[in-house]
Amino acid sequence: MFANLTSEQLQTRFSAARVLVVGDVMLDRYWFGDVSRISPEAPVPVAKIAKTDQRAGGAANVARNIASLGGKAGLLSVTGKDEAAGALDKLMEQDGVESYLICDEKIATTVKLRVVVRNQQLIRLDFEETPNHEVLEQVRSTYRDILPQYDAVIFSDYGKGGLTHIADMIDWAKAAGKAVLIDPKGSDYEKYAGATLITPNRAELKEVIGSWNSEEMLTEKAQSLRRHLALNAILLTRSEEGMTLFDDGEPVYQPTRAQEVYDVSGAGDTVIAGMGLSMASGFTMPQAMHLANTAAGVVVAKLGTAVCTFEELVRALAEE
Repeated sequence: MFANLTSEQLQTRFSAARVLVVGDVMLDRYWFGDVSRISPEAPVPVAKIAKTDQRAGGAANVARNIASLGGKAGLLSVTGKDEAAGALDKLMEQDGVESYLICDEKIATTVKLRVVVRNQQLIRLDFEETPNHEVLEQVRSTYRDILPQYDAVIFSDYGKGGLTHIADMIDWAKAAGKAVLIDPKGSDYEKYAGATLITPNRAELKEVIGSWNSEEMLTEKAQSLRRHLALNAILLTRSEEGMTLFDDGEPVYQPTRAQEVYDVSGAGDTVIAGMGLSMASGFTMPQAMHLANTAAGVVVAKLGTAVCTFEELVRALAEE
């Protein structure tokens, strides 16, 4: 598909593309250790922590994936006024992301703390609160101000309340001629109406259209949803089954690219980051899907919330 495109040409196109990511950010914290005994206080394992790590998650991980692939990424979201917010801001700066993190002093920054033993999660602890109305109005205002600086917009919905005004934001982006991509959450997709592309996984799509027992039924239900919401396309990510693009033509299917699946957390972030960056770079949706699928294949072979670098993408494309 990209036989006539050199890595230098791909890099040039990516580096000129500007993508704004709007949505719910979080700080992913990892405590790595080992278990050798059961607690005398309760029948639970005792984890002795040897190493800690922290990474930008949610919408922030989408933005860092875009930057890692060589694109220009902006991030608009809400954090609390706490140590976790400072850590996120610093991580974004390190990754080369232009961050517009609006502080809500009444809430804590969303944090997901995972205790990992021998490369397996022992437990995950979530700390999260919904942003306040006044701060969400600030998000809406800032969005309108910075929208002209970007070629495409990605909405990363993790259901944390940061995208209350998404319907208006979609309308403004469309009026400005920007591609609008959405990583959806929940069963109410009406708020995503008019978007260019949504990227649900199997469980998320099933929650909206119900189950299917054949490819024909899936196509019929997906196309019905696409037409109802006036979407250009739906990209269904199917884990080990690859991904399928439903647009106004025949469905386009691509098998999974992963040689060995190590950890699927964050793979959806890589897919939508790859799609958004590729579409902002002028690639067609099937071409963008190919690039995003290749990048996701790199990421699932890594542990935890990870990214695909431009160099890794080029190597993976060369192996085809």
